[in-house]
Amino acid sequence: MSNANADCQPFSGISATNGERTKRPEPRNDGREGACPKKADSRRSALPKILFFGNGPLADYTLRVLERHCDLLFHARTREDLTTAAEFKRQNPDAHGILASFGVLIKSDFLELFEPEGILNLHPSKLPEYRGASPIESAILHGDKDFSYSIMKLVKAMDAGPVYHQDTLKNLPIDKNAIYEALATAGAEWLVANLDSLPQPIEQDDAKATFTTKFDKSMSFLHPADAPAETILRQIVAYQGFPKPKYDFYGKTCIILKAHVLRVTDILCEAAGMTPKDSPLMLKCQDRNFVVVDELQPEGKKPMDARSFINGYGKTHPQA
Repeated sequence: MSNANADCQPFSGISATNGERTKRPEPRNDGREGACPKKADSRRSALPKILFFGNGPLADYTLRVLERHCDLLFHARTREDLTTAAEFKRQNPDAHGILASFGVLIKSDFLELFEPEGILNLHPSKLPEYRGASPIESAILHGDKDFSYSIMKLVKAMDAGPVYHQDTLKNLPIDKNAIYEALATAGAEWLVANLDSLPQPIEQDDAKATFTTKFDKSMSFLHPADAPAETILRQIVAYQGFPKPKYDFYGKTCIILKAHVLRVTDILCEAAGMTPKDSPLMLKCQDRNFVVVDELQPEGKKPMDARSFINGYGKTHPQA
């Protein structure tokens, strides 16, 4: 299961334009070309050392917590970074390996460097449910209202390692980014509190495993006539970022960014207080309820609210 690009120490020199000498930035240690070991920092010597593996929002939110409480030796983002990570581990045998959404197959000989504890994988589901590349998105599409994470020992088989810890967060908003942030933060905080005293991991029951699939661009176009409004709304939420939920309005393909459900009973009872003027873009769904588009992005254009879109495109293309 995309990359932060911050140097390990930002450039803080004085501008050369004021006649004073400009300091050189510290060498990078972020997994990019030219990365090199950190200089010793006595202030961080008491913190647990970690090697981090990951990309994308789950990794970013996880690392945001870990960096405050751990000594980050190296952040691996690519397959090529594994060589450098292995060298760091050999030089720092007490360093923990933590992974969140790395998306790279790690071979057995590399995993053996971290035995017996193993690389600790923060996976956003209650394993063995939702193994695979899209656990959060699959849970959203499935209609889940509660969302879980697991801390497991990474093994060669996909998401099949023994589990150190699991927890479920209830009543989260059906908002993809908010779910990523909540699960990553909770999982990272547990890791910080338990790195030095991990419990005995428990083997998963493979017979209960369920699996997710990778999304592809063929899934992006919505078909409201074929599904209930709640299903279409969850597709809009789950497909944010990729493959991006799309629909054609007034002859223009648009990415739907924000939406909500409007039930036909609310319209009949006027409880919603909405009129076509208030809500110009509404998708009528299979169950006769509506998905109301609040914000969208026409292809090649900037995001805008529905009223701005209708004022621009609706006037030149009166037939939807």
